[in-house]
Amino acid sequence: MTHTARLVNSCCGEWEVYVPTDNPVPREWPEHLFARTSPIPTVAERTAALAGLGYEIVPGQRWAWDDLEDDDTGPVRLVASVTVRLIGSEASR
Repeated sequence: MTHTARLVNSCCGEWEVYVPTDNPVPREWPEHLFARTSPIPTVAERTAALAGLGYEIVPGQRWAWDDLEDDDTGPVRLVASVTVRLIGSEASR
């Protein structure tokens, strides 16, 4: 089974990566806080954080960036996502 991991700025502006799972309680989704506002975590840092959560990026997948905006004139928040699976999972191989 695969999930879509997300890299976002938390409410405090610090970077965090989390994996929305089938658990209906978002507070119980696996997450890693980078405890900084900049620079944006590198691919290696994100990969290590995901591994610490028990996930790996599905082979051939790359991080995709998008922006979230409340309106056309407001600030833009960046979000990145990538398809992941549990480490050692055969389901998506």
